[in-house]
Amino acid sequence: MSIESNALAQALGTFMEEAAEFLGQMEEILLRAEDEACSEDDLNALFRCAHTIKGSGGLFGLDEVVRFTHVVENVLDQLRKGHLSFDSELISLLLECQDHISGLISVFANGGEPETTRSDELIVRLQVWLGGEAVPAASASASAAAGKSEPGAAEHWHLSLRFDRKILQDGMDPLAFINYLSQYGELAYVETIVDALPEFEDADPELCYLGFEVALRSSASKEEIEGVFDFIEEGSNIVILPPQSKIAEFVTLIESQQAEVARIGEILVACGSITAKELEHALAQQKQQQEPELIGDILIEQGAVLPPVVAAAADKQKRVEDKRGAESKMVKVPAERLDAMIDRVGELVIASVGTHLRISGLQRPDILESADVLISLVEDIRDMALRLRMVAIGEVFSRFPRVVRDVSRELGKDIELRVHGADAELDKSMVEKIADPLMHLVRNSMDHGIEPAEVRLARGKPARGTLELNAYHESGAISIEVKDDGGGLNRERILKKAIESGLASADDNLSDEDVYRLILAPGFSTAEKITNLSGRGVGMDVVRANIEALRGTLDIESVPLQGTTMRLCLPLTLAIIDGFHVGVGDSHFVIPLDMVVECIELPADVGDRDYFDQRNEALPFIRLREIFGERGSGHARPRVVVVRFGARRAGLVVDRIYGKCQTVIKPLGPLFSEVPAVSGSTIIGSGEVGMILDVPSLVRHCAAAAGKRPARKAALSAS
Repeated sequence: MSIESNALAQALGTFMEEAAEFLGQMEEILLRAEDEACSEDDLNALFRCAHTIKGSGGLFGLDEVVRFTHVVENVLDQLRKGHLSFDSELISLLLECQDHISGLISVFANGGEPETTRSDELIVRLQVWLGGEAVPAASASASAAAGKSEPGAAEHWHLSLRFDRKILQDGMDPLAFINYLSQYGELAYVETIVDALPEFEDADPELCYLGFEVALRSSASKEEIEGVFDFIEEGSNIVILPPQSKIAEFVTLIESQQAEVARIGEILVACGSITAKELEHALAQQKQQQEPELIGDILIEQGAVLPPVVAAAADKQKRVEDKRGAESKMVKVPAERLDAMIDRVGELVIASVGTHLRISGLQRPDILESADVLISLVEDIRDMALRLRMVAIGEVFSRFPRVVRDVSRELGKDIELRVHGADAELDKSMVEKIADPLMHLVRNSMDHGIEPAEVRLARGKPARGTLELNAYHESGAISIEVKDDGGGLNRERILKKAIESGLASADDNLSDEDVYRLILAPGFSTAEKITNLSGRGVGMDVVRANIEALRGTLDIESVPLQGTTMRLCLPLTLAIIDGFHVGVGDSHFVIPLDMVVECIELPADVGDRDYFDQRNEALPFIRLREIFGERGSGHARPRVVVVRFGARRAGLVVDRIYGKCQTVIKPLGPLFSEVPAVSGSTIIGSGEVGMILDVPSLVRHCAAAAGKRPARKAALSAS
């Protein structure tokens, strides 16, 4: 791949990221506008998002994006000017447009050719709000030129030219294009912009750092003028403003400037609203004043520029300064580099533990002390490296206001979303994998949980239902709750359906939690009819499988007529954990340390029972020797490691306890990927392989295997 192709691919990737951010910002503002009055800053931000997407899309030849977004931009312009106001119908339409723009960009990113049918349908609906026929993007400038002149309007075509840096290397002369413009009319003036010019020693003589602001008196059409730059439009930024350009167009040009210019005078020159001579004259006047005025005020007094244009330049200056301040505090690193660093840190952890183990046998206190310091530093590096991958759960939560709005309208329900704990952090890889399970849970709560308004009123509830998303850290893990104030789960109905489906029998003595967990079975559904949202029984089993794949648990709590809470408990990371090293026979196992509560001796009088009394509570336990078929030598006094996950407690019977260890999680190969109760493997300090126990899966596996032993099953369920 050529250097130019690499550069283009990199620029395209940047455009895709920025477009996603702008579209997300548009959605956030539109959803906020439905509940409260939209501020002037929000209206300007909305317009700026659409305008930037349109302008950047044009650079990459996204003609359909430009055509459609131009009409959306017209509506947003009417909103910010106060000619239109938000209502529910307009917000819904603009959200549909935002989705469509995202779809158009996605089609382009995948190498496809977008269809125009959907664009045309939305444009027709947008025309209603514009009060007439929408102006196509190609003729918008010509229409503006036909209108009446406003004070401060230009009497000529204004061209803002920023050529591709490599234009000279391609054998073309920028001045030749400017000179060629004289065939279409008179060049009123040409201003050279040098804001991108580096220091002399850093400059490359083969690159073009100059920009040009050109005034052209001509009767030619915009298409003819654009044709001059056909051969260099790729990689260049060519902006053409027609005669009689309104102040708003200069303001728009200021907002779309990419150059990091921090001085108002330079911004005004760069957009063509003043000339370099006018700025020079204003600066000279400023130097003569004992108490210098602001340069913008001087230019206004001189009549060189109107106040709205100066205000836009001042706003641009502030945004540039804020952006510089933010960028100076943040460095963007590709995710693959971060993953590679985490892998290396994991190997460092394994090597340091092995070294410490060997030094421990040398009986050299001085060397052992140094090894302890090394282990401590490695742990600090490990923790810092893992924090680099931590992101706020709000990245996922931010998707749901739109989902709740759209689904509640589809269902004909009034539902309010409340979000708590959006700043709780977990590993980035986890964030990406929990989005789908949360989506299923949210949609189920809205469809099955929250009742219609008339039912809620009859039950003495508010007509508006409430759906809550809560996130919080607990015992080295993160808990995420999806909670509704609906009618709760119907125990009898679920049990009846389960008996009909063969998932349970009438003789089973199931607890409420056991009954509620039946809804996680594949194909299980109590819905009387199938809808677009649910009823096929293919959602909750997917949720369960995805959560268990992340070494997490899903607990269900429900109170009839009061609501249901779905609680996900997940580890903070899938890379490196603190573990508790135990031995059974000749095998080694690692238990996640955050689940370990205490270690006790197995009572001698326990006999064949699988539970014993601990502080007046029944504690069920699992003999790992039996579960894994271990035949190595045992221990005369077995130990019980008491673990807690969610609201459950259980004991794991082991032969030996080695203590805390740093555990680098290695995935199991395909041959062992379906082994129950084991989530991965690791290399312990001696160089041997240890299995990392998936405690929730282990308990569920043992409970299922004990189906014909009621006493054991009851004990495990009660835990």
